[in-house]
Amino acid sequence: MGKLSRIARSRTVAALASPHGVDHYLARVNPMWAAREVRARVVDVRRETDTPGAPVATLTLQPTATWRGHRAGQYVQVGLDLPGSARRTTRCFTISSAASRPGEQITLTVRAHADGRVSRHLVDAESGLVLHLSQAQGDFTLPVSPATPGIDPLLFVTGGSGITPAMSMLRTLLRDGYDGRAGRPVTFLHYARSADDQVYATELARIAAADNDVTVHLRHGTRVSELDLRRYAPRFRDTDTWLCGPGPMMDVVREVYGDSPRLRTERFRAPAAPSGTAGGRLTFERTGRSVANDGTSVLEQAERAGLAPEFGCRMGICLTCTTRKTEGTVRDVLSGAESSLPDEDVRICVSAPVGDCVVDL
Repeated sequence: MGKLSRIARSRTVAALASPHGVDHYLARVNPMWAAREVRARVVDVRRETDTPGAPVATLTLQPTATWRGHRAGQYVQVGLDLPGSARRTTRCFTISSAASRPGEQITLTVRAHADGRVSRHLVDAESGLVLHLSQAQGDFTLPVSPATPGIDPLLFVTGGSGITPAMSMLRTLLRDGYDGRAGRPVTFLHYARSADDQVYATELARIAAADNDVTVHLRHGTRVSELDLRRYAPRFRDTDTWLCGPGPMMDVVREVYGDSPRLRTERFRAPAAPSGTAGGRLTFERTGRSVANDGTSVLEQAERAGLAPEFGCRMGICLTCTTRKTEGTVRDVLSGAESSLPDEDVRICVSAPVGDCVVDL
């Protein structure tokens, strides 16, 4: 589709296709044709675990030629047109495969959550399903080339689904000729609820048995502790560390590391603790409801009030939850920045009211 892509991206064709855009018409002919958008076809679905209520599957995706590739550790927004839904639903998933080049296949490893319509749909997906993708995003990546890994050791500390970015990095290192004996040794420490809940078990066992100076420690049914870190990585505070997992686990590790600059983190959700200023009332103008402001995000307070606002990633990334704030001040729970502008659009999943606040819900 090379020549067709160049034609489709021209200003003349874009003007003729207005207001829908060229990709709207290309998709009607072939969903894998795109001039600017990124789509991907599911070409394989492999179950990783069959944990009751929360099975895990790895989906292999073939993106359109518009996919620019990704760095190990990055995530992608996945859009899905669910049956019975008038709006496209968007969620964010970390890419679990090694770093890719433009147009190359990628994998997503997804855990089905009881209240997760998208995750459940993906885990049970069949080959041929077409998804909408963003380009790869995120800075939770290795800062050096896998082929020239430097001299310092690496430590990955992960829990649950937080294993996916670390596996992407480890797979990239091994694929690109990494040899710890000539560079930096790698310690891979992962926590899972049980052996049955362990993803990538066979692959990790194979990596652990190989002569590559990668040490794998799988901990089942236990919680991360400073004792574990001292046992498996005695100089952890001075070791380049990538941490990803459930919030409580990450809080423990962050406290143990203190102000060490070697720790890099990635959260799958925004902090749940109150970040705004409790007090006053949060008013939902359209429905006429209001609640006593407890300082948590607008989205959380709306849900406790019985409302069901649209949301996607719950991390302030996908913009699905963007809502108009008509009065008051909100604080960004990620950056701490406050804004008191009237009639501004805010991401309610990462915006917490400061005192009285009114939103269009």
